[in-house]
Amino acid sequence: MSDPPIVVGVDGSEPSLRAVDWAADEAALRGAPLRLVHASLWERYEGALLAQELDKPVEEVMARDVVGTAEQRALRRHADVRVTTDVLPSEPEEGLVHESDTALAVVLGCRGRSGLAEALLGSVGVTLAGHAHCPVIVVRGSHDNRVRPGAAGRVVLGVREKPAGSAAVRFAVEEAVLRGVPLEAVRAWRRPGHAVTARPLFVGGPAHLEELDAAERVEEALRDAPEGLEVHRRTVEGHARDVLLAASRDAGLLVVGTRRRHGTVGLQLSRVTHGVLHHAACPVAAVPETA
Repeated sequence: MSDPPIVVGVDGSEPSLRAVDWAADEAALRGAPLRLVHASLWERYEGALLAQELDKPVEEVMARDVVGTAEQRALRRHADVRVTTDVLPSEPEEGLVHESDTALAVVLGCRGRSGLAEALLGSVGVTLAGHAHCPVIVVRGSHDNRVRPGAAGRVVLGVREKPAGSAAVRFAVEEAVLRGVPLEAVRAWRRPGHAVTARPLFVGGPAHLEELDAAERVEEALRDAPEGLEVHRRTVEGHARDVLLAASRDAGLLVVGTRRRHGTVGLQLSRVTHGVLHHAACPVAAVPETA
């Protein structure tokens, strides 16, 4: 059985090519194959303008050019990474969700070729993060996002209500170990009936029950962290979305979990996950939780 690939959805835009860079680095780090896919509906429009010299639909020629350009970029980045390409005759959302069935992870740029503002994630990314069967990484940030073991920014983990056995915790730990960087586990808490301020929990200081509960969740998340991994524990009073966005400012990767809800199809994104996917200052990994 072949190794599961890291899949990248490409559309020819600069954000999608930055996603190719990030995914190529990740594939090299993991020794995993890289699969570059472009979801196109060209097969439905046969009979439109043709590329005369190839006797093929223009849409097919354009799609092949998109994946070809992405392949060249990936190989320039890491010549030893195994790269395959494909054009999917489907809507992007449908095609990438299907790809997630057998992928190690699916990687996207922060937006597609639509007219959305640069800061916003396109509808494809939101749908994929809500329904994929593997981690979805949205490459955000203005830096090149290159994985540099020992030099890249830390991995930040947003600790959920029930972190025990969490797929997000496992993914965050694995990423930190692979990169050789610290892991910071962050849990937000709020004080009922009082104004919310952002302040860390200091050892020996006064603690509310909510504050103590947050600290316990963080300890639970890091309980099985391997020896030798540098870990940092942090609880912050405030809204979870704002706390994680602040933590993303100098991080290399932000990891959050997405939980499947009973009676619904796929994964339903919380406001926190939705917010960080749209506004984080670093790449975000949305990891589906099965429990």
